[in-house]
Amino acid sequence: MQLPPHKRENVLPLPVVLISTISKSGIRNAAPWGNITPILRPLDEIVLASWLRRDTLDNIRETGEFVVNVPPATMIEEVMICARNYPPEIDEFVEANLTPRPSTVVAPPGIEGSVAWMECQLVEEILREKYALVIGKVVHLEVNDRYATGKGDIDIESARPLSMVCSNDGIRYTRPVDAGRFAPYAEMFIRKP
Repeated sequence: MQLPPHKRENVLPLPVVLISTISKSGIRNAAPWGNITPILRPLDEIVLASWLRRDTLDNIRETGEFVVNVPPATMIEEVMICARNYPPEIDEFVEANLTPRPSTVVAPPGIEGSVAWMECQLVEEILREKYALVIGKVVHLEVNDRYATGKGDIDIESARPLSMVCSNDGIRYTRPVDAGRFAPYAEMFIRKP
């Protein structure tokens, strides 16, 4: 079956995060995001794509700070509440009954119960006709002790980080499952004789 190119999210699983920000007037915002990715391991930057009219983007532009919260699959309902199109003066932490978690470096709070928190500062915005790419530097990264292994990795089976695949009619929420194969990074490099 051939699909139109804009249906790429029908075949490409995306992470689901909640980005928390604060407006200049102090209103807390939490918005679900699927268009986000780290920029080249082991660098400390991430990039997210945004429509031009988003309260989250406005808040990032105004304050230069945001928190990327990685929700577990058990937070699906909170994510859907935050997906609603609230006016900018509505505190989405209150609407979704989210518990704020004080951040270490940035002003916006994280969201309690998340798998991990990435506190970020705006590095650059790349503006296009219909969207913006926001590059942020992760200035503080913390994994919830409940979901961390002794080495600082995420225990995928207990954390169950939320992801999604789109369809023609909506979103199917998913979560990663261990495929049963671990590959050390060294395995990817060809050794010279």
